[in-house]
Order: sequence, then structure tokens, then C-alpha cells
Amino acid sequence: MKKGILGGTFDPLHNGHLNIAYEAAERLNLDKIVFIPTGNPPHKKDKLVTDASIRYKMVENAIKDEAIFEIDDYEINKKDLSFTYITLEYLSKKEPNTEWYFISGADCLVEMESWKNIKRILELCHFVVFSRAGYKKVELEYQKEKIQKKYNADIILLNLPLMDISASYIREKIRCSNNISYLVPNSVLKDINRLKLYQGEKYYVE
Repeated sequence: MKKGILGGTFDPLHNGHLNIAYEAAERLNLDKIVFIPTGNPPHKKDKLVTDASIRYKMVENAIKDEAIFEIDDYEINKKDLSFTYITLEYLSKKEPNTEWYFISGADCLVEMESWKNIKRILELCHFVVFSRAGYKKVELEYQKEKIQKKYNADIILLNLPLMDISASYIREKIRCSNNISYLVPNSVLKDINRLKLYQGEKYYVE
């Protein structure tokens, strides 16, 4: 079994996330993509983040009809910070016969040596990096080779068609009472409207 891991705050989940999941599954021949909403992300501990149970439910509603997608509540049930290496250790123990592919953005490749226990992360998974606006291919190739050599790691670069969407952009449009129906799944739009999410000025901007 080969499974991809797509973690994130998902505040909210948007069509860009789904595009990445579909593309990664197809190009890497993955059996499943597991969405893992973060509980207490260490890089956003000083930011206002929507309650984990709400974010989890938004993701769950959006992917429930897609057989290749799964969701895991491990991180939102943790009371301490959500570090990637701990989540990977949990998944490896839970499914010891699964080959894991951790899917991340180009920014993660550039910053990954600042992550906690990066050596352990690279031991537990294939690290998959998708292209993102603002990062040149030659720079990513250089960083990939450097990390692979230093940690004897397996890093895969995916050149995906970009959907330039961010959660912060969506939240800003909501604050300005603009239409977001073309940016998020219909179920997410319904949840946002029903719960009146992202309408205050306190929500963080990435």
C-alpha cells in the first residue's frame, strides 16, 4: 500500500489542496491520500486558528465522496504541538506495511532543516515537494540535491500546474464580502456560511 500524507491547517480547505491531492495520487500512483488537519501547529502558535473540530469537519465533508481520500484525526486530538516526525511515527506504527509519501510545498523544502528532527522525518517517508509560485526550479533542484546528500534521503519534485490559491486570500475575500464559491468545495462554502467563519478582523494573514 502506498499512501500520501497531506497535512495542513486547512483554514479553510480549498480547491488548491484538492488539486494537489489528485495530482500527487495520479503521478505517484498512490492508493490513498490521507488528509491530516493540524491541531496545534508550532509555526502558528501565536496566530488565531479556527477550532480544530470545525476545520476537521470541513475537510471530512469535502472529501467524503472521494474513495481515494481519507482523513485522520490524530493531530487534532493531540493536546501538545503537532510535530511532523511524531505524526509519521504514529502512522508508521499504525500501518507498518504502508509506504508513506509526505506531500509538501516548495517553501517546506527550503525551510525543512529548521524542522524538528528532520533526519527522522526523512527516514520515515518519501518527501514529495510540489512547485509553488515564487520558487525557481533551479533553486529547488539545488536544495533537493543538498538535502538528499546530507541525509541520504529520497525527495521527489512534482511540477504541478499551479492554482494560485491560499487560505489567507480566501479569508480576506470573506472579510471583504467577496465571492469565494469558485475557490472552495461547495460543502466548505456551506460550512463557512452556516458558521459565519472568517468575518472578524482577528484572523491571521499568512
